[in-house]
Amino acid sequence: MKNKHVKQIVMLALLSAVALPACQSLTPAQTAASTESAASQTGAAAASTAAAAATAPAAVTPVEYSDNDLYSDWKSANPNYIELSAEGASIKGTGAEVKDRTVTITAGGTYVLSGVWEQGQIVVNASKEDKVRIVLNGVQIHSKTSSAIQVMQADKTVITVQEGTANAVSDGTQYAAVDDSGEPNAAIFSKDDLTFNGSGTLTVQGNYNNGITSKDDLKITGGTIKVTAVDDGVQGKDLVAVKEGTLTIEAAGDGIKATNDTDASKGFVSIETGTFSIQAGKDGIQAETAVQVNGGTFTISSGGGSANAPAKAKEEMGGMRSAPAAAASTSAGTTAAAEETESGKAIKAGSLISIAGGTIRIDSADDAVHSNNSVTIAGGELSITSGDDGIHADASTVISGGKTVITKSYEGIEGSAVTISGGETQVTASDDGINVAGGADGSATNRPGQNSFSSTSSGNLLTITGGTVRVDSAGDGLDANGSIQMSGGTVYVSGPSANGNGALDYDGSFDYTGGLLAAAGSSGMAQAPSDQSTAYSTLMTYSQAQPAGTVVELKDKDGKVVASFTSEKSFQAIVLGSPDLRKDGTYAIYTGGAKTVEFTIANPTTWLNESGVTTARTGGPGRMGGGGSRVRPEAGTP
Repeated sequence: MKNKHVKQIVMLALLSAVALPACQSLTPAQTAASTESAASQTGAAAASTAAAAATAPAAVTPVEYSDNDLYSDWKSANPNYIELSAEGASIKGTGAEVKDRTVTITAGGTYVLSGVWEQGQIVVNASKEDKVRIVLNGVQIHSKTSSAIQVMQADKTVITVQEGTANAVSDGTQYAAVDDSGEPNAAIFSKDDLTFNGSGTLTVQGNYNNGITSKDDLKITGGTIKVTAVDDGVQGKDLVAVKEGTLTIEAAGDGIKATNDTDASKGFVSIETGTFSIQAGKDGIQAETAVQVNGGTFTISSGGGSANAPAKAKEEMGGMRSAPAAAASTSAGTTAAAEETESGKAIKAGSLISIAGGTIRIDSADDAVHSNNSVTIAGGELSITSGDDGIHADASTVISGGKTVITKSYEGIEGSAVTISGGETQVTASDDGINVAGGADGSATNRPGQNSFSSTSSGNLLTITGGTVRVDSAGDGLDANGSIQMSGGTVYVSGPSANGNGALDYDGSFDYTGGLLAAAGSSGMAQAPSDQSTAYSTLMTYSQAQPAGTVVELKDKDGKVVASFTSEKSFQAIVLGSPDLRKDGTYAIYTGGAKTVEFTIANPTTWLNESGVTTARTGGPGRMGGGGSRVRPEAGTP
């Protein structure tokens, strides 16, 4: 599939014309209006999230595997034998015939193939009710002019790869005849249901187009299958389902693909378990509707890997993003050029990606996990290196379990609504760590697939109720073009050192009611939880940047550590929040082991500098298009 995106080249003249003032003070009336608006946005965000949950697609319907799909003990099935050689084909049994180096199977039954068949073809053309089993029992089949194995008609064809045998199937670079829809188009091609099972080895070379294609259901329940293709590796129309097996795929196009885009109940990929090594020039696993992964071991490289990702735009002070210099110098205005680029995502779906288990290692040029609607992660271990987003959903991203480690990304986790209720999540991002975005995501020119979100921020919500989240970001740590709600879990943010971003960034409100929060970053754009929060937090701002590795501790009057954090980068502001903090309690901040300031909590958020408690003021350069103001302490900020 190809994604259209619009490149926006923003010129310095435009930046100057629309730049916001560095600071903006609000009158008391404006402050009250802002507070009321923030509360309204929080309610709207919660309602929007509930609506999204109600309309989100359910998990993929479990795939049913028949006895024929699983059965591979063919010797008791009164088989027919077909011996292939340079001289021709020898058939022992009924239901098959040979003519002009083409063996045609015309009836249901079991057919055992062995030998070498150069410039030959196996064709299945039985009745619509017939079930055909082809046993590959040490066979090599090469067709120069068409598919090596072609199923024209049958109820179902099962290809059993016999235990202890090595088999090879390949086609030529040009076909003598294809129909108006471009079929056949694969070394193994089927018009009807196709299943692979057994425990032997099958090597498929797709020199014309795809390696394996089924225009109906494609199931794999066993075998070691190696596919190399000039386009897609393994393709099914209504579904691709893998119950077990080992797949090694090298494809210039997509690795595994389900193509039905007209029926919402079809066009999906379902994987129970297995071992997968996928190297794809485009998407690794791609489904028009949904991808379900319950288990298995995966190594996926897509689009040439993260090293092949296009250059990203730089984020300027105040959240404005500028194009690379070469692009910016081409015009004196703003130019929008729509063009098509190939998708290089590792796992991609039109409606839902659901990961409940498995060990998944990804190196992708484009998004590692991408859904046009929803992503749910309930288990498994994901290790992600991405040239763009680590995890992206146009609507909702939900993480309730498992371990997700994103070691490289442009933006780590992204969606209109992001909910984290469990598991362990680690994010390293060159821009935002977790981004709940509003409007079009055009933060990089030439991105393989720029992402679109709702045009308003009121429905965008980051919710954290459990789990452990660690973020290391050069841009905003937690970025909500809407609101944030945190009621549980543990969050550590090593945010930006530069003042153009903040460890926390939200437009609406940050309703903090529980959980452990530590977020360190620059001071110029620093924000803290909102005043309506019921759990207590502090924002400490230093007069000078503190070096990476500095330990900051929040202790009570008895010297007990209530919260602590060691930032991985230099920082000048830090937010510490804990359910153990109490109103009217006396506490102290220790920096590098030395007491920095002592204070008493009077409000949900206590603003501090090295002189003591200070007051918050609104202002600072906000992001373009953002609805909220930055909040900074009065003193201690350079």
